[in-house]
Amino acid sequence: MSNLLIEIGNTALKAAFSDGMTLGKTYRYQGEKVMDFIRTILKKDRPGVLVVASVYDISRADEEYLQGECQHLILLDPSHRSLLSSYSLPSYLSYDRAASILAARYLFRGKGCTIVDFGTTLTFDYTDGDGTYQGGGISLGCRTRFKALNRYSKVLPLLNSPEMKDIPPLSLEGSMVTGVVSGILFEIEGYTRLNPENIVVFTGGDANFFAKRMKISIFVICNLVLMGLALIADNYVRKMDK
Repeated sequence: MSNLLIEIGNTALKAAFSDGMTLGKTYRYQGEKVMDFIRTILKKDRPGVLVVASVYDISRADEEYLQGECQHLILLDPSHRSLLSSYSLPSYLSYDRAASILAARYLFRGKGCTIVDFGTTLTFDYTDGDGTYQGGGISLGCRTRFKALNRYSKVLPLLNSPEMKDIPPLSLEGSMVTGVVSGILFEIEGYTRLNPENIVVFTGGDANFFAKRMKISIFVICNLVLMGLALIADNYVRKMDK
């Protein structure tokens, strides 16, 4: 029986069925009717383990519904953080950062990693060769920086993407793109220099865009968070089978 992994982020939902660490088709939804979308996915198949990782608390009513649609439910939300301690991770980590760290540990055993996630926020996390968490940082994501420039200035327009091919470099918009993109690249270069021996892993919506502009070797794994959730589900199954 397959497992179902659901990641509810700040701007979108991503989901995938998994068999062990193998991910199936990925679903994406961006809207307000999150639970309605989850119901449509659950109609396709009844999962053995359902992992729901959310930036906001899952209501008691939704939790009861989800429990009735699977054999085993694992919640990772602001009210359910105790699972992280079993993986030797601090409870303050958001579920997406934690899942990315678990996936990187699995994929790059014996290697230290610098994990960069390009989302609403730009996060940096470090692990050493033993997989021990070494801390990290949180900054503004690319689109969040564009929104901040527009919101806190009376003259700057709102830009939605760093990839503005038609914008002349000698223009107001070109200056904004240059400032935001270059600022993020300088930030990443600074963080990666702190642990130059680490493998660098990019994930998140703008991972490919920034990886192409780096001067060092980068692993881009867009579904790193879902892979971490798959690992949590698979570990749960293995414990039940013992």
